[in-house]
Amino acid sequence: MSNIGLIIEERPSDIGNFLVGRLLPFREKRTVGPFAFIDHMGPVMLSERENMDVGPHPHIGLSTLTYLFEGSIMHRDSLGTEVEIKPGQVNWMTAGKGIVHSERTPEYLRHSDKPLHGLQIWVALPKHLEEMEPSFAHIEEDGMPTWKIGSVDAKLIAGEAFGKKSEVPVYSPLYFIELKSKSKEKLQIGKDLYGESGLYILEGSIESDGTTFEPKQLLVAKDASICEFTMNENTTVYIFGGEAFPEPRHIYWNFVATTSEMIEDAKQRWIDQTFPKIPGETGYVPLPPQNPNFNIKK
Repeated sequence: MSNIGLIIEERPSDIGNFLVGRLLPFREKRTVGPFAFIDHMGPVMLSERENMDVGPHPHIGLSTLTYLFEGSIMHRDSLGTEVEIKPGQVNWMTAGKGIVHSERTPEYLRHSDKPLHGLQIWVALPKHLEEMEPSFAHIEEDGMPTWKIGSVDAKLIAGEAFGKKSEVPVYSPLYFIELKSKSKEKLQIGKDLYGESGLYILEGSIESDGTTFEPKQLLVAKDASICEFTMNENTTVYIFGGEAFPEPRHIYWNFVATTSEMIEDAKQRWIDQTFPKIPGETGYVPLPPQNPNFNIKK
């Protein structure tokens, strides 16, 4: 990316049962296009005594995108959804005016060693849809277009780009793209991108303007339209972005909104436990006294 405007290092953040690497939000860059939150989970090997157990917690004003590289998560929500996500699939949950969900290790894996590795992402909703009815979609791998850019394998996980469209039901112009190289390849893909753009290096390295960038770095472009870089061999990167909204977003814990009043209302509703409940689930994650999204190590 020859026009890198910001480099964000992955920072450790405690989500209650293990550490994740937080990429967004960042104090100097809260969003990239409509993308408001990105956590890199793992890679971690959980023992037979360790499991992912993120209990019932609420969201408003966003869609969540879960994409796994390894492992498995059982998703349950207040719509009555109960679905296991595996590597290569997408869980797309739209919170709108309010939804509650839990994320746990599936029962059949809870007494064995198991890996967990993936990305958890929040995409803010447009202002006119931020109080829409909640919904959930599970997309199989064949719902995501794949193609070649030179020798690089490309996959459009969500959104529209390169004249292709994913089956993930997004609500604004955006893209989330996986690129995998086996050999060194220079890419000039700016003409196929739009809006704001960020590049996350999962493995391997890329080169731009004589500088080598390695994993756990998020590179934010000044201008997506002139995006070019060289992928070294055995490299995997994720490019995400799209059209930014005209209004800034307030973010507190799991809530994203265009006004602080909506955030405060959601906080009170969670304290009062008036959000919808998840069938078969008990307990809940309490509202944190301070915003955990920015209580992070630099």
